Amino acid sequence: MRFRNAAVLAAGLFVSSVSFAGPVVSGFDSNTLARNDDGYTGLVGIGFDINFFGNTYSQLYVNNNGNVTFNYPIEKYTPSSLGLLGSVFIAPFFADVDTRYAGSPVTYGNGVYDGQTAFGVNWVDVDYYDSDPSHTARNSFQLIFVDRSDGDFDIIFNYDDIQWEAGEASDSGPDGLGGTAARAGWASGTGEFYELAGSGVNGAFINGGPNALVSNSFNSGVAGRYVFEVRNGVISTPIPEPETWAMLLAGLGVVGVTAKRRRRRK
Repeated sequence: MRFRNAAVLAAGLFVSSVSFAGPVVSGFDSNTLARNDDGYTGLVGIGFDINFFGNTYSQLYVNNNGNVTFNYPIEKYTPSSLGLLGSVFIAPFFADVDTRYAGSPVTYGNGVYDGQTAFGVNWVDVDYYDSDPSHTARNSFQLIFVDRSDGDFDIIFNYDDIQWEAGEASDSGPDGLGGTAARAGWASGTGEFYELAGSGVNGAFINGGPNALVSNSFNSGVAGRYVFEVRNGVISTPIPEPETWAMLLAGLGVVGVTAKRRRRRK
């Protein structure tokens, strides 16, 4: 069972100033998800319609743990294969983000990207569970939806800095390394899904890792930027690499996640 500090859910707090050194772009910060652990927003307007696998959406939930969903919010903090979630799910970094006591809270809002109407979410300078000012590792990443009219849109993942891969309740060490590692990608909720190479692999996504998110790219010429074009509801992306399928098959043999009782912060 997870405990949340009710006080920090009440209002936006402690917004810090963060510079953008990589592909993360400024803006999309008119709203703040108050500091929390495993929290989420209510339904938020995207500002335009998107067609994702035949379903049209104009609203979504921003989930603190590095993802957005459309039908209902998700509190899940230990990542599992996106193909097993059974939910429409878009995740630049699905892991145990905890913004209660250190780093910066999640921000989101409407804006403009490359001259086009857009909606974005910033997980910039975010901490991991159990949030603590003594943590030195922080992650900075961003999700942007870009309107291409008539339901067509682009999904953009931007990564400036990835220094941790899991929270301590997902069996990481106190430095945020090890344990059940983060995953990134998307799922249609009806069987189609894609995960970036390195999803669920310890050490893969972090700076300097074999699949470091800040060093690689997809469909862009910018290191740390991954662009997925969605046209007529279909996403233009390669099929999962063989290692991704292997991880999915391994995941099918796992029965649930052991529940962990988390201590309440004093």
